[in-house]
Amino acid sequence: MSATIRAIGTAVPRTSIGQGAVRDLFLDQADASRLARRIIGAAFDGSAVDTRHTVLPELDPAAGPGAFRDDAGALVSPSTGTRNDAYRVLAPPLFVASARDALERAGTAPDTVTHVVTVSCTGFTQPGPDLDVVHQLGLRPSVFRQHIGFMGCCAAFPALRIAAAFVDADPDAVVLVVCAELCTLHVRASDDPDQIVSNSVFGDGAAAAVVTSGGPGLRLDAFTTSVVAEGVDDMAWNIGDEGFEMVLSTAVPKLIGEHVGRAVAPLLGEGRPAAVPTWAVHPGGRAILDRTEEALGLPPTALAASRAVLRDHGNMSSATVFFVLAEALRSGLRAGAPVIALAFGPGLTVEAARCTVVQREPTGTGTGTGTDAGAGTDTDAGAGTDAAVGRP
Repeated sequence: MSATIRAIGTAVPRTSIGQGAVRDLFLDQADASRLARRIIGAAFDGSAVDTRHTVLPELDPAAGPGAFRDDAGALVSPSTGTRNDAYRVLAPPLFVASARDALERAGTAPDTVTHVVTVSCTGFTQPGPDLDVVHQLGLRPSVFRQHIGFMGCCAAFPALRIAAAFVDADPDAVVLVVCAELCTLHVRASDDPDQIVSNSVFGDGAAAAVVTSGGPGLRLDAFTTSVVAEGVDDMAWNIGDEGFEMVLSTAVPKLIGEHVGRAVAPLLGEGRPAAVPTWAVHPGGRAILDRTEEALGLPPTALAASRAVLRDHGNMSSATVFFVLAEALRSGLRAGAPVIALAFGPGLTVEAARCTVVQREPTGTGTGTGTDAGAGTDTDAGAGTDAAVGRP
């Protein structure tokens, strides 16, 4: 397999919220039970999240009210239809901003893109954001478009598999993969522990990758998928009347710890996990990272990028693993360095990929980002969107 991620682009909404302030917002809700307050304090304070980004400025207690918080500071729970209407307005700018960032970092002209693969599990609309990417970035009207919907946090991996299949079949293909998630659209005050944990870790963001056949960047060497059958009821994503509902039981970290070794074994051959210095693990939560590190016998440095993204952005569902890969690449990985990327989704599904950092070609012209693929700061996609947040 020669499919290579040539560059990674990212984008986040303008509003950044501190974990302590959001915790206090939920603690201040008049109808929160005593037990719920204890769970809120433990979940937020133990999350290892410092800040997150959101398309809902009213989640910042210092901001004014909106569709999700009234004038008195009480959280409001809009209908699923209202939340999805907000997605229709607020998701496209993030798709477009991250895609633009990736193309610019790769030095790839938009009209050379042959395939677009979009990913999202936090909203639905047609025509979808894939057409916004096509129209606003100047892609050819004939570009092939594929959408992966509602697969949860691990959906970037099937998207990359599709991209790899396209470039393996046609070495001239240029594939743009774009993941965007507006997780905070599904926030709501609740005594349910799963919802409280979701409120404490999920944020909004988008990430995109340019995938071609060969060249400098991050080569995709192999993929693997594993399903932990006994975890089928422990991680789920369903549509309710007041938003999408996450099931994330306390058994998930334990299940991951018990099964992650077998899940990634096909990517390691005879090697030990610790022989791979960098693991881009989806930071579904601190306990998930801790259990993965412990089960695989990894040093703390191996998951440094995952913990940094969790701290600064929280869990942005499918987009998050691209943020982690970009963070790892910014740390200055040497040419030839192996990287294993890993994410978990409903099912309980474990998706993983083995990658290799490919050095910039000495006479590189234009398209490569070399070992710096994805380096740089997050694009702010907030301009022009905040006024519409929660008011579709």
